[in-house]
Amino acid sequence: MIFKAKEIAEVGNHILFKKTIKGIVEKVNENSVIVNITENKTELKFEGNRTVVAHKNYKILVVHDVNENVIYTQF
Repeated sequence: MIFKAKEIAEVGNHILFKKTIKGIVEKVNENSVIVNITENKTELKFEGNRTVVAHKNYKILVVHDVNENVIYTQF
């Protein structure tokens, strides 16, 4: 998996946190983002499939949609 250089995510960005959880940013706050979880390969449960993640705890993924298959690549 390849990531963008560290920066603050924007609404609509795909991010990775806790090494295996992926989501889409819904709102950006001063110190964190609110994320709609799209993939969770852990035993962690999130109410409503949403959570708050501090800026220092995620990496931004770059997404290319090729034939409706999501592919994550370097920016």
